[in-house]
Amino acid sequence: MGILSRLSTMIRSNLNDLIARAENPEKMLNQIIEDMRGQLAQAKQEVAVAIADERKLRRQVTDEREQNADWERRAKLALREGRDDLARQALLRSQEHEAHGHALEEQWRAHASETEQLKDTLRQLSNKIEEAKRKRNILIARQKRAQAQHRIHETMAGLSDRSAFEAFDRMAERIEDTEMKALAAAEVDEELGGDSLEQEFARLEGGDIDIDRRLSSLKEEMGLLPAGDGEMTTDEVVEAEIVEAEAEAEAEVEVEAEAKEERAD
Repeated sequence: MGILSRLSTMIRSNLNDLIARAENPEKMLNQIIEDMRGQLAQAKQEVAVAIADERKLRRQVTDEREQNADWERRAKLALREGRDDLARQALLRSQEHEAHGHALEEQWRAHASETEQLKDTLRQLSNKIEEAKRKRNILIARQKRAQAQHRIHETMAGLSDRSAFEAFDRMAERIEDTEMKALAAAEVDEELGGDSLEQEFARLEGGDIDIDRRLSSLKEEMGLLPAGDGEMTTDEVVEAEIVEAEAEAEAEVEVEAEAKEERAD
């Protein structure tokens, strides 16, 4: 566990140093993440050595067990051959390997437990670094937003003087005044230019015709006139009068012709 304790101490030391001389928060956060990743890589190497040592101990325990079993097998062989002396020595050797194996097994189990704890701690540290990376992005976004708000505040503070806005209002009034004068000049030119008598009659004639048509159309739309029996427009009235005059002229001609025939008879 001393490995991660040293790692934690180094990270805290680097963080305190960076915070003390921080000028750019974004660079500081990026540097913190890089330092943490560097320390994590170093811790991984040290934990890998611990894992290798654990496997070495485990192999030694297995070898001692095999040696114990082998010497016990030899003791049995010596007994079958009637060599009690050799069997006794084989059993002594078997006991040595058994005792050594038990001692190594205790060391191996303790080391294996610590190694598992180290691996779990490394996984937690790796997850914390990933979480720190996500928080870094959030903190950087907050820093940029705070800077933007500060700039906006400074800009608005600089615009607290109403003179600039009042200048815009005065310019808008001048433009509106110029537009009104231009429209008035155009109206005067239209009123005074050309033959006023012709203009008056043109307005009257055009207005009357337009009003008659709109009045007839409105009556038809409201159902005040029977279908096909709407009031005639001015053009229709004029045309009807012309037709009526032609009919009267033809009738007069026919009457004169009949009178001549009667006188001739």
